[in-house]
Amino acid sequence: MKRVKVSEWKKAMVFRNGNFRKFLNEGVYWVFPFDEVCEYEMSKQFIAPVNLNILMKNEDFIAATTIVEVKDSEIALKYENNLFADVLTPGRYVFWKGLINYRFVIVNLNKIEIDEDIEKSVLLRKEVISYIRAYTVESYEKGLLYVEGKFEKILEPGIYCYWKNSLAIVVLKVDTRSMQMEISGQELLTKDKAALRINFFVQYKVTDVMKALVSNKDYEKQMYVLMQLALREFIGGFTLDELLEKKENISLYVAASVNEKAADLGISIISSGIRDIILPGEMKEIMNQVLIAEKKAQANTIMRREETASTRSLLNTARLMEDNAMLFKLKEMEYVEKIAEKINNLSLSGGNQVVDQLKQLFVPEKK
Repeated sequence: MKRVKVSEWKKAMVFRNGNFRKFLNEGVYWVFPFDEVCEYEMSKQFIAPVNLNILMKNEDFIAATTIVEVKDSEIALKYENNLFADVLTPGRYVFWKGLINYRFVIVNLNKIEIDEDIEKSVLLRKEVISYIRAYTVESYEKGLLYVEGKFEKILEPGIYCYWKNSLAIVVLKVDTRSMQMEISGQELLTKDKAALRINFFVQYKVTDVMKALVSNKDYEKQMYVLMQLALREFIGGFTLDELLEKKENISLYVAASVNEKAADLGISIISSGIRDIILPGEMKEIMNQVLIAEKKAQANTIMRREETASTRSLLNTARLMEDNAMLFKLKEMEYVEKIAEKINNLSLSGGNQVVDQLKQLFVPEKK
């Protein structure tokens, strides 16, 4: 006989000629010399040296172990002392009881919803992520979940995880922020057949995800076409001059015309407006000539108005002087004073005749 000691936190098995004989817990034992004793650490997973079904007939072995069976299309999440440790694929696993507190979560991969009590941080671990389909819906987005081509539900912002299997999953997302659409370089004809180009913009946001993504295809393209048609309809109803006078009304008309149809697309229009109205080169030159002619006509009108006012003033002055000799004499003296300001030297000839003439000029005759 030989003496065998099984240490603390170990288990042992006795084999004779390759056949399992008995299971040993911690303690001291006597065995036959030809028996083989195998020790196993309780901190490690047990790997059976013989068919596990043979060992499972031993009550001591059953009492000392936890046996986990993972079926096909299943996985098991293993926790040690409430901390995630590993993923177990299909098979049979044996762990020792007593040293480590094991917990196992069996997952059926044939379904997509993760209804097991599993933390999201565990689902995103590298050991688990290969079995997961993860989708992120940002804070400014909304999503639609389709399973096997069938709509399931609307996804609010967040991270969504589903089990990976043969079922087809599609998540459609739409941006719900305010967005801007540019309609640039639209060549349009006015009512009087004048060609021009318009740069137009519209600000909008998606308010109904189901209408935008499910009921309509390419809602942005449809929105673009609606804006084009509304612009053509408005501009085609006015001449060029009328259009230039009413250009502020274009955005109001387009918004009112498109608003109801945009709502059917799941879109709400916030604002719209014209950036530029671009005329062809020849039309620009003609418009400039018209503007110059208008300004010249305005200038001529103003000049004629001023000339008429000046003439009328002179006429009124003449009438006053005609009725008042003193006023006439004062006007003469005013002009003489202006003339004298221009004279530096004055030479007199002719004797008393010149003095008499000046006297007549400055001294009114007594009647």
